[in-house]
Amino acid sequence: MRSVTALFLGASTLVLAGPAFAQERDWTGPYVGISAGLDLQGSDRDAPIEFDTNLDGSFGDTVSTRGGLNAFGPGFCGGRAVSATPTGCKQDSDRVGYAGHVGYDVQFGNIVVGAVGEFGKSNISDASSAYSVTPARYAFTRQIDWNAAGRLRAGYAMGNTLPYITGGAALVRVNRGFETSNTANSFTLDDDKRNAWGYTAGGGIEQRVADNFSIGVLYTYTNVNDESPTVAVGPGSAPVTTNPFLLVNPAGTDMRRSDDRFDWHSARVTASLRF
Repeated sequence: MRSVTALFLGASTLVLAGPAFAQERDWTGPYVGISAGLDLQGSDRDAPIEFDTNLDGSFGDTVSTRGGLNAFGPGFCGGRAVSATPTGCKQDSDRVGYAGHVGYDVQFGNIVVGAVGEFGKSNISDASSAYSVTPARYAFTRQIDWNAAGRLRAGYAMGNTLPYITGGAALVRVNRGFETSNTANSFTLDDDKRNAWGYTAGGGIEQRVADNFSIGVLYTYTNVNDESPTVAVGPGSAPVTTNPFLLVNPAGTDMRRSDDRFDWHSARVTASLRF
């Protein structure tokens, strides 16, 4: 979070200290531009993996060994498991994101209102993992293929400086995956791509540095609902009488991540050409 805060504060200082040689003009009109900066995952959560051992569609069952122990007693981690034991969990990290945008503003006195649409890509990824007593690792992963948003915004014009708030709908194309070190069972992911809807909100400052060109900084928080895919665990080469995934139902067990929320913070530098 420190890196995002430092970037945002530094860019804000540059915007507010930018050249004031642009002729003061009305903000009414269309514009196009680009933005780029850092995207930050929210705090990693040890979101448990859920199980449906009798395949009745209800998750929340415990996968037990033949001796009655919890087969996933070693626990979970809010990241990508890279080893078969809880000592190896790669946490989600901050990544660069970028987008193009097009919008239109209308000014009434000092009040400026408008709408903007953007399309781009955030390079963040998110994972949630479990560890079994085998030992073995199981990781649900997701990455953004592309993301889009349609936002309204409202600001208060102070000459060539425009602070504003913004918010609207977000649409994200999510690539989902599953990986495991368990070679005894079979694992089938039911849905590897999905469109996820949600919302985005934030605020920023735009500074006109020429009659038809402006730069700025923008902070947004985005939250979409990415319903977890289901992994069907089958017999594979595992013995039905002793394998925990098969003890309740020889046909296998379904598993999924418990957290459907995919959210992140963005701090971007923007540049727009106005007409």
